[in-house]
Amino acid sequence: MVQGVIIEADHIVDTNPADGSVIARVPISTPAVVDEALQAAKAAQPSWEQTPLSERCERIAAAVKSLTPKVASIAELCVREMGKILSEATEEVEGAADKDEFVRHVRAANECQLIGGSSILVRDAHGVVAVCAPWNFPVDEILLLAIPALAAGNAVVVKPSEVAPLSGQAAVEALQAGLPSGLVGLVQGDGAVGQRLVESPLVDMVAMTGSSATGKRIMSACAGGLKRLVLELGGKDPFIVFEDADLDLAAKDAVAFSLMNCGQVCCAVERVYVAEAVQAAFEERVVALARGYVAGNGLDSGSKIGPMVSASQRKVVSSHVESAIAEGATCLLGGPAEAERLAGALPHGHFYPATVLSGVPQGARITAEETFGPVVAITPFDGEEATAVALANDSEYGLSACVYTGSAAKGARVAARIKTGQVPHPARSVAVASLPLLLTLPPP
Repeated sequence: MVQGVIIEADHIVDTNPADGSVIARVPISTPAVVDEALQAAKAAQPSWEQTPLSERCERIAAAVKSLTPKVASIAELCVREMGKILSEATEEVEGAADKDEFVRHVRAANECQLIGGSSILVRDAHGVVAVCAPWNFPVDEILLLAIPALAAGNAVVVKPSEVAPLSGQAAVEALQAGLPSGLVGLVQGDGAVGQRLVESPLVDMVAMTGSSATGKRIMSACAGGLKRLVLELGGKDPFIVFEDADLDLAAKDAVAFSLMNCGQVCCAVERVYVAEAVQAAFEERVVALARGYVAGNGLDSGSKIGPMVSASQRKVVSSHVESAIAEGATCLLGGPAEAERLAGALPHGHFYPATVLSGVPQGARITAEETFGPVVAITPFDGEEATAVALANDSEYGLSACVYTGSAAKGARVAARIKTGQVPHPARSVAVASLPLLLTLPPP
């Protein structure tokens, strides 16, 4: 069993985390199938690299648009495979089908550049790129990893997550239908299949989104062949609320960014630091908003959060919440009692309620380890910039962060000192896929 997925001798048993029902039995790719996909990709890549960049990008954008008439069916499949609510799944698949802007960014990054008036910088393809995709955004993440590789002239072989193999397959099939035969390969399976893929001498580069532990194993496996890597791993993102912040906006975003996709997002908010002077007012708003996040089957219109992806992930979240309470935090909403009630009402699903914790001590397990669940964990601080920066940087992770203040100058100072990849403008997406790791600031 991997992440709650039953692995039989030659099949993945694809199940619904909301009720345990079996969706499908998906054949696991044999070593011969993996090798065949890689060989086909290797053969197709040279002529694709010789195709003009503009044509490559046009064909990629057109290929993913073929998902458009299938949005409803693929979104429903996403819900059944990994649990997210239907509106979130629909938004994901609609975004996957419209990659025009993303492709424009990728194309610009691959254009030749004149340097110093006499030298030309030309970007060449690596060859074959292995794409190992996560389960939390099973359609869109495949495209976010595969499109840049393909646009640069590479071939790709994709292994979707074993948690959502059919959703991932839909994304791969869209690319396959619009691009040269063999250029985009698909393999299915667990970590053993992924290991054979990344260790193959036919693979020149690996692009992977997933846990830090898996990323370390992939990095180690690629070291011997000096393979290029793109890894997007875990996060423990801080969310700072100063005394002069717009509390309505800050509370709305704290709840949305903590509970989106049941908290199962690499760039989800996992640590909320609020100035003591406005803590009570902020928490009152947060609890009122979080109370509306009703847990249930993602296909039910009344559900605001679906199940956790697996029983093991639910156990992690439950353990983090219980240890936080034992370490001194106060549960304002949800928590163990509501989790027990949910388990009785929905006994066959992996549900955990929207939970709000107050007074979480810095250094508690829930402030250090990735929770990946529907929890708003609030820690008060003295309101000083230096304190906020120290708390935000007290982590081994560094994906994203949010700073809420009425002062653009203060926001810029604090954001610049946080050791993280992106600091998004308030009231926008948690992170922006088309941007490099950089600082985005509010207007003055």
